[in-house]
Amino acid sequence: MKDYSKAKKNIDVTVGESIRIIRQLQDMSQNQLADATGIPQSTISAIENDRVQLGVERAKVLARALKCHPAVLVFPGWEVQQEPAA
Repeated sequence: MKDYSKAKKNIDVTVGESIRIIRQLQDMSQNQLADATGIPQSTISAIENDRVQLGVERAKVLARALKCHPAVLVFPGWEVQQEPAA
């Protein structure tokens, strides 16, 4: 594995963009996601355009429908810092 290097992050995405990307990768429309979650399509649009904050409860509901962990939606740019080897 030492022959491989860590991939470099090329872009930063917002919470709303991460939701849009995951939704589109699953070939879902906003209306389909609204039907699956009970969250109005207008609210999903506002979240995806970063006009409305996601919130913990909405993150859980959307994550279930999008089949991902809520942290993927809430922390799209999170980088884990590895401890140096002893």
